[in-house]
Amino acid sequence: MLDFMPNLILEMTKTFHKAGFKLYLVGGSVRDMILHKEKALENIKDWDMTTDATPEEMLQLFPNAFYENLFGTVGVPVESLKDTEHAGLVEITTFRTERGYTDGRHPSVVSWGETIEEDLARRDFTMNAIAIELTNKEDTTTNLIDPYHGKDDIEKNLIRSVGEPDQRFKEDALRLMRAIRFASQLGFQIEETTLKAITDNADLLSQISGERIRDELMKLLASNYPYEGIMLLKNTGLLHQILPELLEGVGVSQQRPGRHHKDDVFTHNVLSLKHCPSTDPIVRFATLIHDSGKPRVATTDEDGYVIFHNHEIIGSRMAYEICDR
Repeated sequence: MLDFMPNLILEMTKTFHKAGFKLYLVGGSVRDMILHKEKALENIKDWDMTTDATPEEMLQLFPNAFYENLFGTVGVPVESLKDTEHAGLVEITTFRTERGYTDGRHPSVVSWGETIEEDLARRDFTMNAIAIELTNKEDTTTNLIDPYHGKDDIEKNLIRSVGEPDQRFKEDALRLMRAIRFASQLGFQIEETTLKAITDNADLLSQISGERIRDELMKLLASNYPYEGIMLLKNTGLLHQILPELLEGVGVSQQRPGRHHKDDVFTHNVLSLKHCPSTDPIVRFATLIHDSGKPRVATTDEDGYVIFHNHEIIGSRMAYEICDR
């Protein structure tokens, strides 16, 4: 696997080893290396790394680095880092443990950890709780640290919580959406106990800011399986927290002689998303909510069929409210 990494990462590894510190690839970068194998380099967007060096020790190794947060993440400016979203910056985080998630999103107490296993134990899903110990360029052996069998789950196309899923979701309610977003992006299934815990804890999503929810929703809509993702949100109760307006269309008939719509309003909206030819998440979002105004203006004509006069006007107002939220 190390053959796939940029020389820059390997040079940074030498710097850490020379100073007596360990350095690991972790999280999404390792997951993507396992998923894409020989095409790993072109698919990896973020090179997540962790180390036993403290932020202060990293600042001594890299004088141009900066540290402006409570979570042990040091940013190291570099001349170039091809094929990453954050070109020109490498982020490295000290091993840490976390506790006391009083706001349902951020840990109240962050402590530096002593081992990579401690650091992996705080992560969300097994596929993101895998590390590769980086070695010097001359030694390309791979040391995979995988205490939760994340590699097996990746190979089974399975999303599973690290440890007890209820605890993981109560620590950070955004993980509820992240699980479904990952399923939509990767085409994975969510493991049964983890899926039940998402449903049981769906109301916790109300603790999360609209900006965070928006970001996850846009990533889901940009994925390969946006329809499946929206249906997972519905079936777990999360859609009620995110887009309750969409659910107003459940059971609202559109059928009448000569009308091409055969499904209820909700089904029509989500099937429109499924067949949307654009991959732009904004276009897909517009497609998803395009008829959301219909249930609020639904009346029946003299023949008993449902009609939706001025639904586009009401729908446009609802779209503003939804986007603002």
